[in-house]
Amino acid sequence: MNLKKTSLISASLRLCGLVFLLSFTVTAQIPQPKDVLGFTPGDDRKLASWAKIIEYFQKLDAASDRVIFEEIGKTTMGVPFVYATISSPENLKNLEKYKQINAKLADPRTIGTRTLLSSRGESRETAEQLIKQGKTIVLITCGVHSDEVGSTLSSMLIAYKLASSNEPEIKKILDNTIILLVPSLNPDGVDIINNWYQKTLGTKFEGTDPPELYNKYVGHDDNRDWYAFTQIETQLTVDKIHNVWHPQIVNDIHQQGANGSRLFLPPYMQPVEPNVPKQIVEGYTELGNYMAADLRKQGFQGITTNSTYDAWTPSRAYSHYHGGVRILSETASCKLATPITVKFEDLRPGLGYDPKKETPNFGPVWKGGEWHIRDITSYMTAAAFSLLHNAADNREKWLSNFYAIGKEAVRARKNSELYGFRVKIDDNFPRLLDILDRAGVQHGFPTNEKTTQVQYTSFNATSVSYPSESIIIPLEQPYGSFAKALLENQIYPNLKDDKGNPTPPYDVTAQTLPLLMNLSVKEIHTPFKPQWIKRAHINQQISDCQLGAFPKIGIYKSAIPSMDEGWTRWVLNDAPCMEFENISDGEVRENKFDQKKPPFGYMAPKLIAERKLDPKYKTIIFPDQPTNQILNGFAKGSMPDEYTGGVGKEGVE
Repeated sequence: MNLKKTSLISASLRLCGLVFLLSFTVTAQIPQPKDVLGFTPGDDRKLASWAKIIEYFQKLDAASDRVIFEEIGKTTMGVPFVYATISSPENLKNLEKYKQINAKLADPRTIGTRTLLSSRGESRETAEQLIKQGKTIVLITCGVHSDEVGSTLSSMLIAYKLASSNEPEIKKILDNTIILLVPSLNPDGVDIINNWYQKTLGTKFEGTDPPELYNKYVGHDDNRDWYAFTQIETQLTVDKIHNVWHPQIVNDIHQQGANGSRLFLPPYMQPVEPNVPKQIVEGYTELGNYMAADLRKQGFQGITTNSTYDAWTPSRAYSHYHGGVRILSETASCKLATPITVKFEDLRPGLGYDPKKETPNFGPVWKGGEWHIRDITSYMTAAAFSLLHNAADNREKWLSNFYAIGKEAVRARKNSELYGFRVKIDDNFPRLLDILDRAGVQHGFPTNEKTTQVQYTSFNATSVSYPSESIIIPLEQPYGSFAKALLENQIYPNLKDDKGNPTPPYDVTAQTLPLLMNLSVKEIHTPFKPQWIKRAHINQQISDCQLGAFPKIGIYKSAIPSMDEGWTRWVLNDAPCMEFENISDGEVRENKFDQKKPPFGYMAPKLIAERKLDPKYKTIIFPDQPTNQILNGFAKGSMPDEYTGGVGKEGVE
């Protein structure tokens, strides 16, 4: 080899080494999750606290020009509620521009169908122009059910790859999409689960759920709140993410039981709620099938579609009535972060598939074996990136479909169609209006009424006064389908399987607010034009509670978490003058009476079993719970001793 050639090779190697070092240096500046957590998400028996998760995203924000991390409020228990915006540096510099583009596409009434000039000679953008300029907005939500720990762990893996990788496919995702990543929709539950897991790690109770709700009030029901908006976490997500960004795609990452499929993806099984736009059904069908095929090519097994989960109710799918396709993914669980072994013979059929048989909507068959938290995070991250690749590759298609949904929503109604609803203003009216306002539903007064005399008046704890007039809610608006789904009477279809047996519903079958709230709502079948109004602020004035106005109340609280017990506390907390105080099991601590807190306390099982009832409590509320749970509680050996037992025979007597 001559000297010139040797020198050339040597220089080339040095150049390659320099490029590698530069590349490594750039990547090394981006912190990996293990640099903050002390472990890699997916490691066996490792969970993170909410503070550590926040710390990781803060350091990612500081190190990367692809990530903006922000707090948008406080949770029910007062910790930060956060999300990350991830995209290319250029896109992040122009976020307001893309927000406005999306807002216009969401409401086609704000744009024209062709280029026009205003009176000042300015051009008005058309839908086609906006679609060419816009980005696919993808919202990824994790951890609404906090014992489904994989998604919150996966959020850090997803964020790290997006922030650090220079692969062409990742750059394409960053250029063509704006990703809104919520590490947990229930941060309080992250710590409730983590604290219990650390407490029981290495004991026979390792991997069990804690003896308390993992949402302070509603537990698992926090994912049934996307139409009533009762919880702070739901309100923050809707107000400050959904309604600000109007995402075209929502990837809602969940876990399911251990003995069925390894992963569920849409399309959903029947029924689909009839007010869900056809473009949404087509969108989640096409995207879900794409993801399933893509993951199968990558070697993932046990994937089912068109089974198990339906798309019936807005209580789980806010985006379906706001222009966005919801991709629910459900990955098989282990015992929190503790691995399990699932034998092939222990796999059980689900609705619409058998995990032991390959069919067009299920496969390839998983033969059983060990199942780790690493398997869960691998399925979740792979599914998320498959979705993001599709969102990036089909940017204009997603935006065009999004615009088509809005255009259909705002079109003029025909004589044969329903025009809207008339709602009488009465005592229960403000709560309905809160819901409609939060969901972006417009309302007004009929133009033939004296609107100048109509106003929303203040109310207090003892009396409520409102005008006798009604408001009207036209369907000819972007989110009219959401109003219709809540205001009309639902009729769940009579579905049957191949053998003629009734098919049971997945869960929620009705969300008729007029029946729930005892409101007078009438359909309007003739054309009308409302006098649009912006709702005046309702000032709630709590009147002074008088001593003795409320009975001294005891609330029965089992160690077995009961969502109805949590809802009971929420209802009483939400009522004027009522506020609960959390106390440890086995105690009764009453609130000192003041203008807002009447006396009450929790009644723990052993207080009743040991006949230690205080006679000053005139009322004991037993929230709805299975009889055996009240009578016997956790069995000996199934939980630490302090959490076992119920009221017992003596307590009943």
